[in-house]
Amino acid sequence: MAEQKQEGITVKKSENFDEWYIQSIVKSGLVDYSSVSGCLVFKPSGYAIWEIIQKNTDAEFKKIGIQNVYFPIFIPERLLKKEKEHVKGFSPEVAWVTHAGDSKLEERLAVRPTSETIMYESYSKWIRSWRDLPLRLNQWNNVVRWEFKHPIPLLRTREFLWNEGHTVFATKEEAEAERDEILEIYKKITEEYLALPGIIGRKTDAEKFAGAVATYSIEHLLPDGKAVQGPDFHNDGQNFSKVFDINFLDKGGKGQYAWQNTWAISTREIGVMAATHGDDKGLVLPPRVAPIQIVIIPIIFKDVNKKEVLSKAKKIKISLEESGFRVFLDVREEYTAGWKFNEWELKGVPLRLEIGPKDIEKKQVVLVRRDNSEKLMIKETAVVKKVLEMLDSIQENMYKKAKKFLSDNISIVKTYEELKNILKNKKGFIKASWCGDHHCENQVKLETGATIRVIPFEKEKATKCVYCNKAGKEVVYFAKAY
Repeated sequence: MAEQKQEGITVKKSENFDEWYIQSIVKSGLVDYSSVSGCLVFKPSGYAIWEIIQKNTDAEFKKIGIQNVYFPIFIPERLLKKEKEHVKGFSPEVAWVTHAGDSKLEERLAVRPTSETIMYESYSKWIRSWRDLPLRLNQWNNVVRWEFKHPIPLLRTREFLWNEGHTVFATKEEAEAERDEILEIYKKITEEYLALPGIIGRKTDAEKFAGAVATYSIEHLLPDGKAVQGPDFHNDGQNFSKVFDINFLDKGGKGQYAWQNTWAISTREIGVMAATHGDDKGLVLPPRVAPIQIVIIPIIFKDVNKKEVLSKAKKIKISLEESGFRVFLDVREEYTAGWKFNEWELKGVPLRLEIGPKDIEKKQVVLVRRDNSEKLMIKETAVVKKVLEMLDSIQENMYKKAKKFLSDNISIVKTYEELKNILKNKKGFIKASWCGDHHCENQVKLETGATIRVIPFEKEKATKCVYCNKAGKEVVYFAKAY
C-alpha cells in the first residue's frame, strides 16, 4: 500500500478566513497558481463547474433568442480610445501588445479587458435598418484586467472567464425591458444552481460600469463580512452607439441611434460559492454544479468478499448513471476507506455511498451527506430514489443556510456612528438612508473603506442621510468589498 500522506485544511474558517479560503480552493483541486501573477490554472473539477454554469446559463440565453459569437482578443488602441469615459475606466488595467517578435507594431493592441469597442465597430456595419434589430449577441471568452490590487484567486484575478452579452435595440423601452429578463436568468443560476442568495439593485453613478448610463448587479456577502459583486447588467443608453455610429433607419425612414445593453456572469461565482458553503473540512459543493454528485467507496477488508463488493458497487454506479447522476467509483486499493472519506470531503462531493460485505448481507448501502454529515442506511432497491431526494434536500438546505447568513448579517442603522461601529466589529451589509449626494458617498468610503454596494429594487422610505443628516432619497446597502 502506498504511503498515505494527506494534508487537509490546517486552519479554521472562523479563525483565519483568508488562509482557509486559499487552502480550500487549492487543496481541493479547483484551481492552482500559475507562474503569471494573478492568473490561475483551472483544474478539471474547477473547470467542470464553470462548464455546468456556462451550459445552463447559455441554455437560458438561447430561450430568449440570444446567439453566440466570438470576437478577437486583441483590440486596436484607436478603437479602445473612442469612448472617453469607457477608456478612462479601464486604462489602468489594460495589458498592451507592442511587439511582434522584434518588430514594433505600428499600433498598440489591447488584450481584451472587455469587448464593447471591437464589437461595436462591426455592429456599425451590420445595422442599417430597423429590420436588423434587435441584435442580441453574446460571447463566452476570457478577459485580462491587470489590476494593481492584491489578486485573490477567483475573486479578483487578472484573467478570468465570463460571458459578455452585447445587445442592440431600436427603442429605449425595449432596451430597458431586457434588464429584468437577464437579471432573472442570473438570479436563477446563482440561487438554483450555486445556492447563492444576493441583493439585487442598481449601482450608484460612482460605482457603475465605465460608459454605462446605469449598472445593476447581484451583490453577495462572504463569510468574512465583505461584499462581492456578482453578475451584472449595464444599460448603456446611446453612449456607445453615438461614438461608434450605430444608427439605423426607423420605420418612418428617419435615422436613429440605437439603444444598447451589456451584461456578464464570471468565474468569480465559483469563488463566492466555495467561500460561502465550505467548512473546516474543505469544499461543500451544491449538487447541481458538483462535477461528481455521488462518490461510491467500496469497503474492502483484505480479500473478504472483494469481488462481490466491487461487483455490487459497479452495478449501483451504472444504475445511478442511467438515472442521470454524475458518479465516481473509487476503486483505488492503495488507500484506506478512511483516507478516501477525507479526500472526497475536502473536494466537497455532496453525497458519499459506502458499501461493504455487511451491507451486501443486509442488502443495503450507507449514504453520507456532505452538508451536515448525516448518515443513513438505505435499502439497495431504494438507492436511486433516495439519492434524488437527498441531493435535492442538500441543494435546498445549502441555499437556506446561505440565505439565513445573509439575513442575519444585514444591519439597519440611522447614524454614522452606528455605521462605523458595525464596520469595526461586525461588518456585513449595512442598510441606511442616503441623500443621493456623491460627496456623502465618497466621504463614507474615504473614512471607513465602505462603499454603497447597491440601491435595492425593493424601495423603502428613506429617513435622514446616514452621513450628513439631510433628507434621505434612497435606502441603500453599504459594505466593505473585495
